Amino acid sequence: QVQLVESGGGLVQPGGSLRLSCAASRSISSGSFMGWYRQAPGKQRELIAQITVTRGLTTNYIDSVKGRFTISRDNAKNTVYLQMNNLKPEDTAVYYCYVLWPGGEGFWGQGTQVTVSS
Repeated sequence: QVQLVESGGGLVQPGGSLRLSCAASRSISSGSFMGWYRQAPGKQRELIAQITVTRGLTTNYIDSVKGRFTISRDNAKNTVYLQMNNLKPEDTAVYYCYVLWPGGEGFWGQGTQVTVSS
């Protein structure tokens, strides 16, 4: 069983920044998909940022976070990051990471709470 441990969440004022980390117990260098999702109270979990590895590395974001959030990975540390800048109250949610390895093995992190409030 692979473990993904998230950290970096917390309370931040509007306009502030946070960096979320997702540390994997397995090498992520062979991972084909890495994503950050979030789930706000009463809403469905949504994919907000992703890295896909096919013939190259591609990142994608939903419109509401484009230009503010950056997903990245450090294969040496087996960690996926989400840098979040210019945070807004509507970014408040539980954030989850997900990594998919070849063979269809995908795992979720436990979630980390991000609260944006003054």
